[in-house]
Amino acid sequence: MSDTAEQDARRNTEDGTPTEAERSRRLGERRVAAHRGARRVLAGPVLGTTLRERLAVLDGAEDLYDLDAYADLYGDGVVGFLEEKVARLLGHEAAAFFPTGTMAQQVALRCWAGRTGGPAVALHALSHPEVHERHAFGQVSGLRPVRITGAPRQPTADEVRELGEPFGTLMLELPLRDAGFLLPTWQELTALVDAARERDAVVHFDGARLWESTVHLGRPLDEIAGLADSVYVSFYKSLRGFGGAALAGPRSLVEEARAWRHRYGGTVFQQFPTALAALAGLERELPRLPAYVAHARVVAAGLREGLAAAGAPWARVHPGVPHTHQFHVWLARDPEAAAEAALRQAEETGTLLFPRAWDPAGPGLAVTEVTVEAPGLEWTHEEVRAAAVDFARRVSE
Repeated sequence: MSDTAEQDARRNTEDGTPTEAERSRRLGERRVAAHRGARRVLAGPVLGTTLRERLAVLDGAEDLYDLDAYADLYGDGVVGFLEEKVARLLGHEAAAFFPTGTMAQQVALRCWAGRTGGPAVALHALSHPEVHERHAFGQVSGLRPVRITGAPRQPTADEVRELGEPFGTLMLELPLRDAGFLLPTWQELTALVDAARERDAVVHFDGARLWESTVHLGRPLDEIAGLADSVYVSFYKSLRGFGGAALAGPRSLVEEARAWRHRYGGTVFQQFPTALAALAGLERELPRLPAYVAHARVVAAGLREGLAAAGAPWARVHPGVPHTHQFHVWLARDPEAAAEAALRQAEETGTLLFPRAWDPAGPGLAVTEVTVEAPGLEWTHEEVRAAAVDFARRVSE
């Protein structure tokens, strides 16, 4: 069989129709092209950007760090500078840089298990380690998850108090992405922490998106992060860096985490591009996040009104008032139909409301994520409403 024939066999079924993998590939290519070609978007692209476009993140890096200093070696230099800055921002004694958040979480939970003697980690069934990390802390470190709840909301203090078995660490994802980027109130959060302490457990925050939580919680970043014994933050999600994460906590814990980082293969020779991009995000994007959160509420209201005006059945914006600059939109439609309508709207009008995938959320239901960043600040409530009406009519065709 020729190479071309082999490729055709992988891409098409016996009757010549594209395979599911091929349909997904083509849809992804259309989505990238639509985002790049759209004149109106709510957030800038990350996927599908060129190397030149991504390197532009480092424009003006000389204002962030002395570029005539020696490059980092195994975590010193600019990486150490970043760690100190993050520790101050989060109100903790020290912080350690990690190449990935998954590694940072595993190391944090492993270190706490060794200190508490409790291998059980209490967490939400929708939390990142349970859904997106292939059960890493259990497979790699031998820890055991104890699910507090599977309901699409934050857990409650009573649920923590009433867990039927002991646990050494309570892990809270703030915000809880797969439930709609939900946060507790400040009172609920402090009650959760108190409940864990009553159980003689430590508290770890999965704070990949903690940066944008200050508006809803009504407290500064260091006061929020300071509630926990340790906290992980990401540099690429909301801060639009190249990658990387940090684990902050007591100095003794962070030093132990550095040892485990080395054992896990995370002490990388040089990481100055990622560290500089993280500094750029802290300097440029972090101060903008409250404005993004505020305008996400305008966008959410416009979407809700537009979908209702167009008669879209059982359309939901969740939460109704977004807790961060990200939220979910639900439709009583087939996911492929919703995705096709979003792409046709972008291709035909230059307006892209929904650049992310539409995922199945039950029989006849589809859900997608919406993010509002700098480009979205230009949209008025009425413009969002009109675009939502146009989208809903397309998805009904």
